[in-house]
Amino acid sequence: MAIDTTSSPTTPHRDLREPLDTPRLSTRDRLVLFVLCAAQFMVALDFSVLNVALPDLGEDLGMSRSALQWAVTSFALPSGGFLLLFGRVGDLYGRRRLFLSGLALFGAASLLATFAWDPASFLAGRALQGLGAAAIVPTGMSLLTTTFPEGPARDRALGVSGTVLSLGFTVGMVAGGLLTDGLGWRSTMGLLTVCALIVLPLAPGLLPESRTPERPRLDVPGAVTVTGGLLSLIYALSTAAEQGFGRADVLTALVVGVLLLAAFVAVESRSPSPLVSLPMLRRRTVAWGNLGGLVTFSMMSTVVFVLTLYLQETLGLSAFRTGLVFGVQGALSAVAGIRAPKVIGRFGARRTLVGSLAGQGVLVAALLGLNAHPWSVWLATAAISLASMCHLGAIISYGLTVTSGVPDEEQGLATGLVTSTQQVGITVGIPLLGVLATTSGDLLSGVHVVLALDAAIVLAAAVFVGLGLRSRSGAVEAEPVGAR
Repeated sequence: MAIDTTSSPTTPHRDLREPLDTPRLSTRDRLVLFVLCAAQFMVALDFSVLNVALPDLGEDLGMSRSALQWAVTSFALPSGGFLLLFGRVGDLYGRRRLFLSGLALFGAASLLATFAWDPASFLAGRALQGLGAAAIVPTGMSLLTTTFPEGPARDRALGVSGTVLSLGFTVGMVAGGLLTDGLGWRSTMGLLTVCALIVLPLAPGLLPESRTPERPRLDVPGAVTVTGGLLSLIYALSTAAEQGFGRADVLTALVVGVLLLAAFVAVESRSPSPLVSLPMLRRRTVAWGNLGGLVTFSMMSTVVFVLTLYLQETLGLSAFRTGLVFGVQGALSAVAGIRAPKVIGRFGARRTLVGSLAGQGVLVAALLGLNAHPWSVWLATAAISLASMCHLGAIISYGLTVTSGVPDEEQGLATGLVTSTQQVGITVGIPLLGVLATTSGDLLSGVHVVLALDAAIVLAAAVFVGLGLRSRSGAVEAEPVGAR
């Protein structure tokens, strides 16, 4: 790929293969990073903290087993569907303003879910949580990338952010079991309320306002088609995870989603102020980086899902002991997050992305050795923990790959794509593959099928992303550093 023409012709370029000194952050920078990461942690926590509480929740609120999927889907629909729109709204009207609004909405919605008196009030709280998350995630990432200049400081900030994101998901699984057993399912939603109350008072005095210098009109047709398309696809895939793909509403939503996204592409090619810049999507770093991100998120969420089933139903582990397995995973992920910026500094974000995908695929393949013997818990713990270290490397490096060289006025768009990839990846993996484990007559055989397909997809993605990011000279390109 040619050097990004949006940068100044005198812009210095850095070869990320060269070792870098770890940058020192000022006290204010650390506080800004804490606020932004705490908000990301809160959203990641929300993805997993409720999972083990669903049976208790259904019994308390009178929700059937089939209706419990909406506890997850009602959050996933708005959180995934509105990401691109809110990322662009933040670009145009103020990222800090939208970030704070999202935090306030998330906190209020969590309080509503905590004290829900019937299924409707609970699902309304979950949907509003998802809407708040859709505002927090892209604007928080944009504030991070515009606050920390491209280079070592941003590498370190994204490394911390990626670690916190991974830890939030893992801590949620452990905390959900402990809280549900000790205090009941409502305490899981109460924990999210407390998190919002901690972050919200700190954010206004620390975060700078950030927006594009121009004020173009919002691309309403683009916003309607992309939001409707994503909502339709997420609904179809989330519902299919529980009900299968044969239902009329699932098939209808799939068709509508594809048609709306096709219409979105047509609208964007003609819009004077597009929601998504098609030339940006044609950048190799954006296209192939997001493919790597989509695969690493969707396939790792699938592995976590099927391993949870395997550990509890095949090996007979309690929810608490299952949580401990994923606690080891979280601890090693934290180590990977600390080391990732140095690895990226030595080999480059794009080489790290390809290598991390390959490592994740190989380690998932190692899980094919799982069987019904108790000792398999050690193989499961070691393989999922090491695979998660590679997964975290892929998370950080794909975010850097996609946003590298993008000017500040388009950072909301670039990070909106990054975070949309995260949310869609987390949403689609389990419906596409995880359902094979739950519908199989023999769970262990179903888990093996899912793991084999998962590993094959990740390894294939590593090959395609590596080829896609190669320069004309045949080497994976080194990243330019754009001027700020």
